[in-house]
Amino acid sequence: MAVDQDQQWLLGCLTASLDPSQDVRSFAEASLTQASLQPAHYAGSSSLSGFPFVIIVEFLTYCYLAAVLLKQFIKKHWREDDEAFEHPVVSSDEKALIRGLLLGSLDDSHRKICTAISMDISSIAAYDWPEEWPELLPFLLKLISDQNNINGVHGALRCLALLSGDLDDKEVPALVPVLFPCLHAVVSSPQSYDKYMRGKALSILYSCISVLGAISGVYKTEIATLVTPLLEVWMNQFSLILERPVQREDPDDWNLRMEVLKCLNQFVQNFPFLIETELMAIMRPLWHTFESSLQVYLRSSVEGAEDSYDGRYDSDGEEKSLDTFVIQLFEFLSTIVSSRRLAKVIASNVRELVYQTVAFLQVTEQQMHTWSMDVNQFVADEDEGSYSCRISGILFLEEVVNTFGREGINAVVDAAGKRFLESQGEKTAGSPTWWRIREAALFALTSLADQLVEAEDLRTDPANLAKFVEQLIMEDTGIGYHEIPFLYARIFTAVAKFSSVINPGILEHFLNAAVRAINMDVPPPVKVGACRALLQLLPDMNRTVILPQIMNLFSSLTDLLQQASDETLILVLETLQQAIKAGHEASASIESIISPVILNVWVAHVSDPFMSIDIIDVLEAIKNSPGCLHPLTSRILPFIGPILNKGAPGDIVKTIYDFCFDAVIRIILHSEDHSELQNATECLAAFISSGRQELLSWSGNPGLTMRSLLDAASRLLNPDLECSGSLFAGKYVLQLILHLPSEMAPHVQDLVAALVRRMQSADISGFRSSLLLIFARLVHMSFPNVDQFINLLISVPAGGNENSFAYVMTEWTKQQGNREIQGAYQIKVTSSALALLLSTRHSEFAKVNVPGTPIQSNGGIKTRSKARSAPEQWTIIPLPMKILALLADTLIEIQEQVMGCADEDSEWEEVHEGDVEGEKDMLHSTGASQSSKPSYDQLEAMARTFENQDDEDGDDDLHVTDPLNEINLASYLADFLLKFSSGDRPLFDNLCQGLTLAQRNVIHTVLNR
Repeated sequence: MAVDQDQQWLLGCLTASLDPSQDVRSFAEASLTQASLQPAHYAGSSSLSGFPFVIIVEFLTYCYLAAVLLKQFIKKHWREDDEAFEHPVVSSDEKALIRGLLLGSLDDSHRKICTAISMDISSIAAYDWPEEWPELLPFLLKLISDQNNINGVHGALRCLALLSGDLDDKEVPALVPVLFPCLHAVVSSPQSYDKYMRGKALSILYSCISVLGAISGVYKTEIATLVTPLLEVWMNQFSLILERPVQREDPDDWNLRMEVLKCLNQFVQNFPFLIETELMAIMRPLWHTFESSLQVYLRSSVEGAEDSYDGRYDSDGEEKSLDTFVIQLFEFLSTIVSSRRLAKVIASNVRELVYQTVAFLQVTEQQMHTWSMDVNQFVADEDEGSYSCRISGILFLEEVVNTFGREGINAVVDAAGKRFLESQGEKTAGSPTWWRIREAALFALTSLADQLVEAEDLRTDPANLAKFVEQLIMEDTGIGYHEIPFLYARIFTAVAKFSSVINPGILEHFLNAAVRAINMDVPPPVKVGACRALLQLLPDMNRTVILPQIMNLFSSLTDLLQQASDETLILVLETLQQAIKAGHEASASIESIISPVILNVWVAHVSDPFMSIDIIDVLEAIKNSPGCLHPLTSRILPFIGPILNKGAPGDIVKTIYDFCFDAVIRIILHSEDHSELQNATECLAAFISSGRQELLSWSGNPGLTMRSLLDAASRLLNPDLECSGSLFAGKYVLQLILHLPSEMAPHVQDLVAALVRRMQSADISGFRSSLLLIFARLVHMSFPNVDQFINLLISVPAGGNENSFAYVMTEWTKQQGNREIQGAYQIKVTSSALALLLSTRHSEFAKVNVPGTPIQSNGGIKTRSKARSAPEQWTIIPLPMKILALLADTLIEIQEQVMGCADEDSEWEEVHEGDVEGEKDMLHSTGASQSSKPSYDQLEAMARTFENQDDEDGDDDLHVTDPLNEINLASYLADFLLKFSSGDRPLFDNLCQGLTLAQRNVIHTVLNR
């Protein structure tokens, strides 16, 4: 194909899009995107607007990527009202030209390219067919009938297969008379068309039958008239396909049969009255397929001697494995058996069918490899929700038992007995895989255990079943675990499933064996089987049998818990829960070992609600064991906070609340252990932070819950309680006022009085700081009536002080001045609260004087003895002056932190140039030298750096939801200083006289912006 310069460029871009280099690919994709905005001219036609789609179409047969790229542009540019639309839109002329070029390319000899072209046609058809593209279907029907153009037939089939999924109840009935003969001509001509093409024709037939079945309830007579003439024709063709033996290593043969089975399944499900007679004629060919497929399956999948094409797909993206075909085979058989009307067609052969099915249940070579490497996959694949031949076979056997009752049950037992004898023969002959068919027989029995045990009549009586199962499970107990791990896993599971009918002595034998297996170095599947056995045996086993083993079992399960993950972890947790319940009295002696392990697992999996529920069930079992409640509660407290603060789901938070809230309250009210009190307080704070308002209703009595929370606060703020026990009281009370403000409002005066008494008795500076934070938060909550809060403080007495306001402000300014209040959140709240207090200009401010700055002595070096005899002296200044000095110091501190960061990296410039730019309209930088005093823009950047620093006090999780955390502290203080200075300039100037030069400079920067 001759190409011009523009086409050569496009081809280069398409090629570069596949380059291994990410940079090359990105550049090529960007170039193609840019080209989509340019006008195009094609082959002498009139100028075409938009991306040169037609040039891409010209390359469809040359480059697969071109077809893929075209599909993307169709989605973006074809229809303006489409959700994904981007300008420009493809013109009508261009659309017509592209549609014609695409149809003309359908007979490409490369199947992958043909598939991509079909996808492009399907994408356009979704917009244009049939209204704007009426010639599409006639063209495809004509192409599919042209036996001289095999590639064209393939293209038409591929395109119709994509389109058939979107055909509706109006289009299909009209299409059947013309389409089905074309499809039948392809399917019935193996000499002209290969299996792949015939299978594709059947997939189109399947889609159409599905639509007909969906509307058959409404148009029963019309659809019956349409379908009846088709049945005999198609059943004959289906019989011819199924009659021949299944081919080895031939995925096209498997796919062809699978499409036949899918079509049959639709006929059986939707038209059972019409197909009943025809179904009898197809049973023999179906049986031939079933038998021959077993031989191929055994050779390919079970033995692994031939290719089963597992996990591989064809050029259309369809899976082509042998497993997929066998699963479809069982699905069709299950559909027949589940229909009471049609089940009779196989009733006389049900025993042979069940016998052969058991062979399909054998562990495959691939499963052995996968399960040996990943025990979690072994556990997952045992679930009936998984997708495999084993599970499909079991589902079919369940249908047999449900439909045929006693006859079905006896068929399963007979088949298992025959397969057991066969395995004996293989074992005697020295076959290394003798265990596989025995495991399959046990798998069939255990999967149907409930139906077998509940059967009223099995041969003669249930004792026969027990004897049979006991023979199966005891036969191989002398062989080592490592030799037959998967059989042992199945034996343990069988013991669990049939425990209600097995002899107690045998159950005791396997209980002991399971305990030993968990403690031994054996393959993981054996441990899984042992856990399953224990899970069932422990609840009903005599305590005298369990107790001698229980300590060893606790130890083994705890070790296993630390090694397990995912599915196995859940199984081990469930087993441990039963062990704790069974070893009721002995649990206390090992609680100190089990609980920490379980709690660590909980922290690691708190975001998984299913895992959390299982863990809480285990903890509940420990809690209910004699002597475990108090130690477990004490041990769990340090974990609750981290678990809740890691974002546990709401239902998990409530479950934890139900589990331990009352116990936590009791500890706070009655414990004298300081460590317990600290952990309990943090736990309660985390409960409020996570549960918030909903927490009050969880108990069913909101009033009682609130009373309990207030009682806890009262104990923690009791001045007689040592500070170490009350250390986290501030954190707890802060959560109360943040998340339960309306409930706390009536108690504010009592709370203030309790806080003052607690502060006066506190000998730990950090504890006093945490209580001051509560006062600061109360100031914010009283806004805009801050003066009323000041009046409240004035009304509350404080021993040795004029009133609580004088005491609190003296202590507050001292703590803030000595930098005892630390952490970004704490500084934001307290500094902004001081600004709010000062803005009131309350008359009480004039009555309060507080320590200002230290008085420097001239007595030389100050020794310890001098310090004791002459304590450090402070100037005494008015409270408003001190607050103004503290606010200026806060701005200076932020500046110092930012300058420190600037020495380490260049992030300051990024903050200064980016984040500050948008705020220059509010405040302007001063003309002063930046080296002498900071500009306002710098203060903004300082604030951002300050706010982005991590708190190191560990309280971030509790404060993250406080709106005050969003304050830009530099902006907040700057706004305050502007308003305060303009409100009473003489007062402001007077206060500034008592400030240091650095403090006046930073204020000057703000005022002279």
